[in-house]
Amino acid sequence: GAPTISIFQKPPGVIPPGGSTTICCICQCSNGKFMMYKGSHQVPTLEQSGGRAEFSISNATYEDRGSYICHYLEGDAVLARSTELEVFVEELRLPQPNLSVLPGHEVAAGAEVMFLCTTTQPSTGCYLYLEGQIQAQVFLREQGDHNFSLVQKGESGRYSCQCYTLNALREWSAVSNTLDLVVR
Repeated sequence: GAPTISIFQKPPGVIPPGGSTTICCICQCSNGKFMMYKGSHQVPTLEQSGGRAEFSISNATYEDRGSYICHYLEGDAVLARSTELEVFVEELRLPQPNLSVLPGHEVAAGAEVMFLCTTTQPSTGCYLYLEGQIQAQVFLREQGDHNFSLVQKGESGRYSCQCYTLNALREWSAVSNTLDLVVR
């Protein structure tokens, strides 16, 4: 079958104006080339070996917002397309939340872990990011004002969380500290 392309932001999250991130496309492919588009415009990528292309956004502006997609070509034939990655650029007005994990940073394979995203901001929701994945998990608030918890099967990788107000003018926090979870 056709190869599949993963597209993701590294580091993930809503970017502030002036901030930076890298859009990565990875494919189990042989020796073709990548083309990355924002809308219908091609954007320049840094070609690297091993089926990977990257596009860096530095000093982000609102112009950088939008949908990014990767095509993988051999010759002139497009063999695969990634899903669309939506990039958001917003002022980050809320304080940075703190991310922690129970029972700890190292867990056995198949074990459940509980992520805690703690913020002093009332009436917020939060997202959990795992670097390399396009979709974020939504935190639900427990009793008490400041902790959000999310229980899921442990997956190795680099996690962070980011919170937003639940009102009409959605305001965002800075991204939390990162946390590396090791599954043994």
